[in-house]
Amino acid sequence: MSSVNLKDVGKKKKKGDFKYNWKDVALYAVGIGAGAEDLPFVYEGNPGGINVFPSFATIAAQSALIIPRWVKFSKILHGEMAIDLYQPFPPQATIQRETEITGIYDKGKGALIVMKSSGHLESGEHIYDATYGFFYRGEGGFGGEPGPKNEIDPPPEGVDPDFSVTYGTTENQAVLYRLNGDPNPLHIDPELAKKAGQEKPILHGLCTYGYATRAIVNELCKGDVSLFKGLNARFTNVVYPGEDLTIEGWRSEDGYIVQVRTDKPVMLGKATL
Repeated sequence: MSSVNLKDVGKKKKKGDFKYNWKDVALYAVGIGAGAEDLPFVYEGNPGGINVFPSFATIAAQSALIIPRWVKFSKILHGEMAIDLYQPFPPQATIQRETEITGIYDKGKGALIVMKSSGHLESGEHIYDATYGFFYRGEGGFGGEPGPKNEIDPPPEGVDPDFSVTYGTTENQAVLYRLNGDPNPLHIDPELAKKAGQEKPILHGLCTYGYATRAIVNELCKGDVSLFKGLNARFTNVVYPGEDLTIEGWRSEDGYIVQVRTDKPVMLGKATL
């Protein structure tokens, strides 16, 4: 019998303020592979202050998520991620956050838990919405609604991408990325990773998501984060630290289809500019 409790749908929580400064911004940038070639994103002496990659929204929202009491972490997979950015992040700020569980859906083999976390500056300005989709393995079949499908078009067959860039990850990428506030031992503990069915620790899905965001900012926005409006993505396979990530994009009617791959596709997304 499934442990899912649909009474948690609609549950809201205001979480303590998220305060950050240039060191937090730089640590995140380095965590998603940035270096001296991304100087405005790692250097506090940049004119106007350090720039912030839009996917920093996932760091701001991370500690504001609502984890239902009936959830067992060993059964959770991060399946979907979307951010909508309404203005660039300041070099440093205090963000007020509120999160809501917007849906729990029956997917047969598991349940999909969807929650949305919104962030506002102290002035009241809306800065981001971050929507998470967590697949709760083995907890489907409870008779709930299947929910809406997150439709993301696949890359067009036989068509060269409008942009393609390959970034390397290091063997220690997950060790570094987890310092941003995602200490899940699945990404560092070999024994726990094996118990979870992985041959070794895997890279955070949100690290891959950050790499994709970095590519979009560099290749499509030419470093201008004000052009970035959103990225809706679905994770399709695991990445191991040390693997190269190739990020490709195809122009569509209302944005770009984005694919991230190693020797296989690992993330599919839709970018809005």
